[in-house]
Amino acid sequence: MERTDDEVMAERLVETRARNISHNVRCTECGSQSIEDSQADIAILLRKLIRDEIRSGKSDKEIFKKLEDDFGESVLYTPKFDMQTAALWLSPLVFAGTAGGVWAYKRYKRKTNVHIMALNLVRGVPLTPKEKETMLDLLMPSSSQATSSWWRKWLSQ
Repeated sequence: MERTDDEVMAERLVETRARNISHNVRCTECGSQSIEDSQADIAILLRKLIRDEIRSGKSDKEIFKKLEDDFGESVLYTPKFDMQTAALWLSPLVFAGTAGGVWAYKRYKRKTNVHIMALNLVRGVPLTPKEKETMLDLLMPSSSQATSSWWRKWLSQ
């Protein structure tokens, strides 16, 4: 009984689709393996069911839907995004954004406070104009040239 090239290609297509689907379905008995990797009885039955569904002409989406309806959403490795899972999906972004904001705020406040404290210390100390100029050049941030002239006028008094 010789198989034609079309039958062989069709069987390879079924096998490829079945493996792709099986890698994305969790074994209900093992929990940590896909049904493709598991040797549990239920995994073997599910692999056979998937191949039968493919041969009957169902799409991958329909097969995933059937498995989800039969075993629940936890059988799929990629749960869908809906209102119930939105907090789970978005919490890492919210956490990272909050942490970045706190870090940036603290860095800004630390840099600003150091300059203000240093300038307040210099204000009470009798320095020559050359020393004041050098201190201001060292302490003032380079981005605020307009403020630096205001500070220089105020300190020179």
